[in-house]
Amino acid sequence: MKTDLSVDLGFLKLRNPVLAASGTFGYGTEFAPFLDLSALGGVVVKGLYYGPREGNPPPRIVETASGMINAIGLQGVGVEAFAADVLPELRKAGASVWVNVCGEDEDEYLRVIGFLDRLDGLAAYELNISCPNVKRNGLCPALRADWTFDLVRAAKARSRRPVVAKLSPNVTDIVEIARAAERAGADGVSLVNTFLAMAIDPETRRPRLANGFGGLSGPAIKPIALRMVYQAASAVKIPVIGMGGVMTGRDAVEFLIAGAKAVEVGTANFVDPASTVRVIGDIEAFCLERGIARVSDLVGTVRI
Repeated sequence: MKTDLSVDLGFLKLRNPVLAASGTFGYGTEFAPFLDLSALGGVVVKGLYYGPREGNPPPRIVETASGMINAIGLQGVGVEAFAADVLPELRKAGASVWVNVCGEDEDEYLRVIGFLDRLDGLAAYELNISCPNVKRNGLCPALRADWTFDLVRAAKARSRRPVVAKLSPNVTDIVEIARAAERAGADGVSLVNTFLAMAIDPETRRPRLANGFGGLSGPAIKPIALRMVYQAASAVKIPVIGMGGVMTGRDAVEFLIAGAKAVEVGTANFVDPASTVRVIGDIEAFCLERGIARVSDLVGTVRI
């Protein structure tokens, strides 16, 4: 028996439920020597602002127990360089390309979408509403339901492609934010982004990151991410894409059982450049060993 790994998000069908997470996979082309990009359910490219962005000063990454903290600052090439230099290579590789859309204010989000809408070869937008917003004193839209609603609604009105809202875990009620994105017309939600964190050097008594704070990711956050994915999937009808510490196929299966229809692999890419295809293989083996005909049969089957 062969397991059917395909999943239907409603707005898009994926060959399997595993995507490479934005910010951990570069623009995808960097990983082409290590794996077949067309074998993934999708490649969510590094976050794009309209113009190029330098990001934060170094040091920008520090390892922690069972994870890492980054303060890269969403460094990127901008939409024009992406269209000219990156997207053609991703098309040649046969990748299903998702773009993580960023903006310092609502106008920039819409400008990025407007530019990308003129291009061919893109599957969907992941709206990174966890970006710091200059008009909100550096607070990201995903911290409040009303800000989330307004930005997602504006993006959907502007976009000719599916829009998946990427939510922040740094909130007291993830359900409220997920429901706001759904009411605004989001085609799906992805969660979680990184948790606000810091590390201190006890010798110098200074933060290990030049930025002071950064985002914690990796296995350390999986239990919390899993809880939030379960809560969101139980509360909305739109598909949920889960992420946060997926290192193995069994980790991915846990997110599917919690209610996610697909997963994104992030920090694992720093450990093993081919981790995404390994996770796909692990999921298939899990299903085959248990006689599960379709991976989608796992979704939302947690027993509580």
